Amino acid sequence: MTMLAELVDVVIGVDTHKHTHTAAVITAATGAAVDRLSVATDPNGYGDLVALADRHSGLRAWSIEGTGSYGAGLVRYLAERGEVVIELDRPGRKARRNGAKSDPIDAENAGREALAREHLAQPRATGERAALTVLIAARRSAIDASTVAQNQLQALVVTAPEILRDRFRRQSTAVMVMTATRLRANRTFDVETAAYAAALGDLARRIKTMQTEAAKHEKAILAIIKTWRPDLLDEQGVGPIVAATVLCAWSHAGRFRDDAAFANLAGVAPIPASSGLTTRYRLNRYGDRQLNWALHVVVLCRLRHDPATRAYAERRRAEGKTDREIKRCLKRYVARQLFRLLENPPPAP
Repeated sequence: MTMLAELVDVVIGVDTHKHTHTAAVITAATGAAVDRLSVATDPNGYGDLVALADRHSGLRAWSIEGTGSYGAGLVRYLAERGEVVIELDRPGRKARRNGAKSDPIDAENAGREALAREHLAQPRATGERAALTVLIAARRSAIDASTVAQNQLQALVVTAPEILRDRFRRQSTAVMVMTATRLRANRTFDVETAAYAAALGDLARRIKTMQTEAAKHEKAILAIIKTWRPDLLDEQGVGPIVAATVLCAWSHAGRFRDDAAFANLAGVAPIPASSGLTTRYRLNRYGDRQLNWALHVVVLCRLRHDPATRAYAERRRAEGKTDREIKRCLKRYVARQLFRLLENPPPAP
């Protein structure tokens, strides 16, 4: 396997923060730091980093931690200029004497980490993937706010005065929200009853607002998927939110070396835990948990509606597998299937 040190002459490691970036130029041959610079996180600062790299001849690559957060602006700036950027998910943090650390040290470690790794990651793509990421985050926030408000509504109904509580008796949550939106102030209410009525009405209106916002985001997500990768929606169990979650994790063709790497990101690749004559595996609880959730949703849907999946589950159950183990196997299969579909899209009509 070709190492990065065989392809470039220098690596610029960057330690990213909200207001400043610190870069260190590392020679690929020796791993020595030959230059350092700290800049502000704006176009002028990014230009100074490129000028720093230009002072050193030969082929180069950038090793950046936090390409999807604090380093997103720098990555976008470098991509527009055709620079080679390597994403560091979690650089090695060597033990430091007395706990000492500094931005230049972290920048140097980022550069040396890229030289030492066998598998190098590319930053996630922009465009449609970035738009889906923003919309998913906004939708999730709206749903979380709606859920919190619904829990508060139900708790207030339990402790409300009987004149209000009787209106909500034996109602589902959705009907309770509609009932609360119709509550009006009454002059006969005492101060406690009036406060409960006002709070219930405000919570109900907040729930409706958050649900409307979440529906708007989901509509925008569906529109992007239909123009980018509509073939995903043809897969059983894959809806707009599941498709968007998978696309955000996958990003673009070639980012993963194979389906095993994609499954490892999803946390569905078993971890070997063998010793001596014992051969076994451990459950992988790492990786992208949102992607893991998306695969879980697909598996549950197919177990309910797909005859082939149900037949597979019955066969494995007869072999002694538990339902949990069967779902783990199916999630690994779904990860492989979706990865191959993403890497080899059908021809455009």
